[in-house]
This record gives sequence, structure tokens and C-alpha cells, in this order.
Amino acid sequence: MNNNYYNFKAALLSLLTLFSFTALANQVQGVRVWPSPDNTRVVFDMAGEPQHKSFSLDKPDRLVIDLTNVKGGTSLPAVNGESSLIKAIRSSGSGNTMRIVLDLTKASKANVFALPPTPPYGHRLVVDLPDDQPQRNLPPPAIRAARDIVIAIDAGHGGEDPGSIGPSGIYEKHITLPIARQLAQLIDRQPGMKAMMVRTNDYYIHVNRRTEIARGQQADLLVSIHADAFTSPQPRGASVWVLSLRRATTEVGRMLEQTERHSDLLGGVAEIIKDSANERYLAQTVLDLSMNHSMVTAYQVANEVLSELGRVTHLHKKEPQAASLGVLKAPDIPSILVEVGFISNPQEEKQLKSPSHQTQLARSLFAALKRHFEKSPPADSLFAQQRAREHRVSAGESLSLLAQRYNVSVDELRSINQLTSDSIRVGQTLRIP
Repeated sequence: MNNNYYNFKAALLSLLTLFSFTALANQVQGVRVWPSPDNTRVVFDMAGEPQHKSFSLDKPDRLVIDLTNVKGGTSLPAVNGESSLIKAIRSSGSGNTMRIVLDLTKASKANVFALPPTPPYGHRLVVDLPDDQPQRNLPPPAIRAARDIVIAIDAGHGGEDPGSIGPSGIYEKHITLPIARQLAQLIDRQPGMKAMMVRTNDYYIHVNRRTEIARGQQADLLVSIHADAFTSPQPRGASVWVLSLRRATTEVGRMLEQTERHSDLLGGVAEIIKDSANERYLAQTVLDLSMNHSMVTAYQVANEVLSELGRVTHLHKKEPQAASLGVLKAPDIPSILVEVGFISNPQEEKQLKSPSHQTQLARSLFAALKRHFEKSPPADSLFAQQRAREHRVSAGESLSLLAQRYNVSVDELRSINQLTSDSIRVGQTLRIP
């Protein structure tokens, strides 16, 4: 054998040794627990792409994950966060294999998957543990007299999904949540309106679950709050997005294929459309009408929101924008997505971080929503009842005549309308107690 052969063999051996070292270079660098009301996410931050297998055990309930090609021992870093679904997270192993065991308080159908690097995170192994607690549902509208208008508020991103990152390093998720919370407080203080937070803290919710949560609470409107970003720092200003017609048509077709969900999507009409296979055309008509109503309502709300936002911040787009966004896709819930500004713009990022500016944004959103529902309240709502108890004065009418007609006292009419005398004028709108 000549020297070239031995040199080649030595080089190949060195390369294989280097490859083996690289393959063994993986390591668990962090463990993060993100609890939410119906799901717990556990994230293992990895040095490299994880090679894993997993299985569940019962009596007691456990999830077992086996990692291969791991170096640096078998102990885990300190766990950041906790969940009522997880008793403990422990590890063991030998050689280059690590076994991780999640001791659970009850059975859960775990979903274990790897995620590639996405700034600010590297390789991750993710465990989703659904908590099958029943959703909090409001009573059916049919048994609620003069019900509240329910606004679902979706604070964009959260938990493992930080959203866009500003020049100073702030995450979008840390801007959207405080604005959403303030908006919820304003709504809850308004008689006849009720806020429902899609996420109440810093945890991840899949975009499809956000509309399902809103539907579970029988929301009249879904408002998703985000902060925009671009590759250059120049763009600035707020915008409001509604569902595109193309996405709407696709969603109606997809919903028709999911016949098991027709009762959710068609409401009371589902009691009539018993056989959706034979009466598909009727189901499609109802869904088309529902989607059309949702899109028209969303566009009206979007215009009101832009009008109010323009008072407190620069507008990037002065008209509602249409897009194929997942959080807007519900055919039965009018939905808008509000970009409150560009987090990638240094000056606007500074504004968005300011609590006083966040308060201004929340107040402008509330004013827009309140004005919309005062103009177009759901028929069974308190807003509709209050609107119905108004009277426009015609020629020949007097305060005493109206008091007699509505079976109330003149004093009550004076008080509720803040009148200093019994004089009223033609065309004047009076509230009726």
C-alpha cells in the first residue's frame, strides 16, 4: 500500500471522528413551562436538532421522552415556570442517551415535536399537553334577557411565540397583552358589554384555537391586537385588517366539508338542517349569509377603529385592508386585526412601550367598538333595548303626552333627559326610562 492510501485512510478516520463528535454535540440548555387555561406547553431548548422518541404511561400518568446523541450528562437545567398539570420533570440516562420523564397530575394526549431555530430561539423540542377541562360557556342567548355584547380580545402572539422584536429588544407579545387588558377593563365597565380575553397571560395559543375560544364564548366580535414590523425602520402607523373575499370563500367551502361542526357554525338553523349531506345547498346558503354578515360588520367596525386611532396615532393605512389571515377566518364571528403601530420603527417602538400611549390606544379602540354597537346592536342585547327606548319628537307632542304614552312620569322623563323645563322641540330625541 502506498502512502497516499494511508493518508486518505487517516483523513477519513479523522473526518468520521469529527462527525461523531458533532453528532454527539447536542445538549438540553433550558426547560421552560408555559401554562394556559386549556393547554400546557413545555419547551426544551436544545444545542442542536433533537433526535427523540416519546410514549405515555399510566398508573401513575407520565410522559417519557428519550433523547439520543446527548452530551454533558443526564441532569436537566432548572425548570422555568410551572403548571398544575405537571408534578415534576426529571431525567436519567447513560452514555449519550437521556430519558426525560414528565410526571402528570392526570392523563393528557401529548404532542411532541421539534422546532427549527427562530430568533430569539434556537433548536427546540416542544411538548403540548392538552388539559381537557370544559370551556367556560355563557348561557345560550335564548335564555338571556337583554344580554351583554361579548367582545373577544385576542392579544397577539404569546409564550413560545414572541412575535416581532423591536430595535431595543422588546417583544410584540409584551405590547399586545397590556393593551388588550386595558381594553377589557374599559369594556367590562360599560353596562351592556362584556370582554372575553382569548389569552390572559404569557402563553402560546395556536391561531386556529383563538377563533374556537371566541366561538365557545359566543362572541359578537373578535378583535386581535398586534404590532407591525418591516425590514427597514421607516414604516410607521396603525392599520386595521379584515378577511379577504378569497379567504372567506375558501373557509366556507372548508366548513361545509366539516359536517360534524355544522351545529356550531349554523347555530339554531342546524336543528332544521338535519341531513347536511342532502341539504348541502341550504347549509351553504346559511354559511354564505353568515360570512357576508361577518365581513360587512367587520368592515364597519374597522372604519370606526381607524377613525378613533387616527386621533391618537399616525395611520399607516387610512382604509381597512383585506388579507388572508387565520385569526380572521371565522364565518360566524365578525373579526378584525388591529396593528397598533410598527415595533420596527424606533420612535414608534418607544411610543408602544409607553403605558400612557397604550392607554390611549385602548381607549380609542373602546370608543370605536362602543360607537359601532350603539349604531348596530344585536337584537337581543341591552344596547338594542336601550336604543329602542328612544323617541324622536314629532309636531304636536308634549312631555306630558309622551309620559302618558310610555306609562312613565313627567319627572322621570325630565330626569333621564336632563331637562330643566317641560319644553321639547320637534326632531329632538328623548330617552325613555
